[in-house]
Amino acid sequence: MPYLTSAVLGAALCCFAFLGLRARFGGGSLDDYVTARNSQTASTLGLSFLASGMGAWILFAPPEIGAFVGPVALLGYAFGSALPFIVLGLYGPKIRQALPEGRSIAEFAEACYGKNVRRFVAMVSVAYMGCFLAAELTAIGAITALLSDVPPAVVIIGVALTTLVYTVMGGLRASLATDRWQAWLLLALLLAVASVTLWRLPSMPSDAALPSLPIGSSLSVALTLVIAVTAANLFHQGYWQRVWAAQDEQSLGRGAWLGGGMTILVVMVIGGVGMMAAMSGVSLGEPPMPFFALLSDAPIWITLPSLVLAVTLVTSSVDTLQNGIASLWASGDRPDALTKARWLTVAIMVPVIVIALQGLSVLRLFLIADLLCAAIVVPVLLGLWQRMTPMAAIGGGLAGLVGAVLPGWLSQGSVSAGVIAATFPGSVPTLGPFVGALLLSTAVSMIIAGANKRRALAR
Repeated sequence: MPYLTSAVLGAALCCFAFLGLRARFGGGSLDDYVTARNSQTASTLGLSFLASGMGAWILFAPPEIGAFVGPVALLGYAFGSALPFIVLGLYGPKIRQALPEGRSIAEFAEACYGKNVRRFVAMVSVAYMGCFLAAELTAIGAITALLSDVPPAVVIIGVALTTLVYTVMGGLRASLATDRWQAWLLLALLLAVASVTLWRLPSMPSDAALPSLPIGSSLSVALTLVIAVTAANLFHQGYWQRVWAAQDEQSLGRGAWLGGGMTILVVMVIGGVGMMAAMSGVSLGEPPMPFFALLSDAPIWITLPSLVLAVTLVTSSVDTLQNGIASLWASGDRPDALTKARWLTVAIMVPVIVIALQGLSVLRLFLIADLLCAAIVVPVLLGLWQRMTPMAAIGGGLAGLVGAVLPGWLSQGSVSAGVIAATFPGSVPTLGPFVGALLLSTAVSMIIAGANKRRALAR
């Protein structure tokens, strides 16, 4: 049924494009294009945080963690997925007060440290979001290959081009408009698909038990995932845009908590499906994909909603990332700034699509991007501390990159081994690189800041 599947997926993408273009940016200022400043209610923000944070990754990672590591690590993953929203809900009002006309994390870094740190932070943020985009498009290609006869490349390119049309034309308002519909659609489809997959479970063996590692290992994985996801998503420019899009500080706080709560619920439910699959004894596939193992040989009335769910998840995250990248390039209010931001966004999508067509490991792409962000997240967020200086921020960020390599270097005796370990061969999340990055970046930042303070007092 490739023609029916193509028609349904095409119709879904056309609906998203229509919703986005209907709410499109009407030709006002660059500021409105990238922030939709002071326009969004708490409920709209909550749904937007949910939709923009969810992606095809939730059909891969939470079920696999639930199936192989157990409920403790799954809870850590769910909490880590929601924590960035909560951090922005708590920290966001201070950011709005310190930078009332801000647009991005890069502008926040510039206000705290100057233009050199802004360029550094913008580079890391674009690299992270580029990896995120590639991973999401890779994931929809893999899901398409698993559940249909439609060529994966067609869906990858279709999603990329459709989202580009309405985000480049419509700006943040278009992304926010589609997020509302996509959030409700993905909640409904998740409930339906999860129910059907559980209905297809075979009878539980009498000796069925919850999958779990020893508690120490489970806690290690949980902590790794909390650090990785939180650090990375604090460089997700799409979330920072919503700090200034909120009507006021109360709307931002309530919207962040709403989005975080729904995210925890969604990740736990979909991860629970993976646990049930493991407990039932069904073959989880090679490589293991517990969620999709329950859909093998399923009729089209089951696989088609699953594909629509996957496209909705990918579209909701991809359009947010595209508009976030545009806002990082936007500066000032020059007449050509808006056009430049649009074309640079289109240009970045070319290598992203090429990478997505290679079929690389989705989880490994995410882990590398997460580690890059973990290396510099603390120096950036210390920007509101009065003692911090540009030298402390850059020194801390560079130290974080060294700290990521250091655990593998020390345990295996060579720098090259440390670099390889920090790229997560086998796509296995390990705690060492993340802890090394966080601890060394924090320590060096505070030491340099403290030394500068002492010099100032000596003078």
